[in-house]
Amino acid sequence: MRGLEGKVAVVTGASRGIGQAVAERLAAEGASIYVAAEGTAAELAAVAAACGAAGAAQAEWGLHDLSQADAPARMIADAHRRMGRIDILVNNAGIRIRKAFCDFSHDDYDRVMAINLRAPFYASQAVVPIMLAQGGGHVIHMSSTLGMVASRFAALYNVAKGGLLQLTRTMALELSSQNILVNAVCPGPIATEGFVAGRNPGELEQRARDVPIGRFGTAEEVAGVVAFLCSKDAAYIAGHGLVMDGGYVIH
Repeated sequence: MRGLEGKVAVVTGASRGIGQAVAERLAAEGASIYVAAEGTAAELAAVAAACGAAGAAQAEWGLHDLSQADAPARMIADAHRRMGRIDILVNNAGIRIRKAFCDFSHDDYDRVMAINLRAPFYASQAVVPIMLAQGGGHVIHMSSTLGMVASRFAALYNVAKGGLLQLTRTMALELSSQNILVNAVCPGPIATEGFVAGRNPGELEQRARDVPIGRFGTAEEVAGVVAFLCSKDAAYIAGHGLVMDGGYVIH
C-alpha cells in the first residue's frame, strides 16, 4: 500500500460503481485524485471526500459530459491546473444500450461511441504531452470481455470496447519507449448497480452459475487490478488487456 505517494490520478465515470472504487483504491495507495463524471455535484463531492478519507493528500472533482467532443480536453486541462501534474489517467466512463442490432439509432451510435471510445481517445491525446513533460505516466482504459467476445443486444458496446483494446495497443506501441505505459482492464460480470439493474433474481443466479468461479466480481476487485497496473510491479506490462472475469470468457 501507499505505492503511489506523490502521484496524481484522474478517474472518469467516478461518481459510482467501478470508477468510484478505482478512485478510492488509488487514494488508499497514496495518490491525489481528480474525479470526473456526468453526475451531480453532490455525488462527486462525496466521492472526493471519500478519497480524502482513504488517504489522498488532495481530492478534487469536476462535472464533465464526455459525450461532448471538447469535454475530454477541458477535463484534462482543469485537472492539470488544479492538481499541478497528472501521472495516471483511468478512462473508465462508459455507457451500454441494450437493443437488437437493427434497432440502434444514429443517436445511439453517436452517444455510445462518443463516451466509450472517442472520449478516451481525446483525453489520452490531451494528457500525453503532460506525461511526456513529467517523464512518464500510466493510461488505463476500462475495456470489457465484451471487447473480445460477442454478446447479443450489445453491438455498439462490443465495437467500442474492442476499439479500446486496439487503442491500448496502438498507444503502447508508440509511447512505451517514452515511459508512458498504456494498458486496459477487461472485466467480466461485475456486481455493480448498473449490472444488477433490470435483471431479475433468476437471471442473476444463472449468470453467476455461468462463471467458473461461481460468483460475480466486485468493483473493488477491478480497482485492485487498476492499482496493480499503476504500480512498480507492473513496470514491464504494456499494451495488455488484462482479463478479470472469474473464467467467464473461457466458459
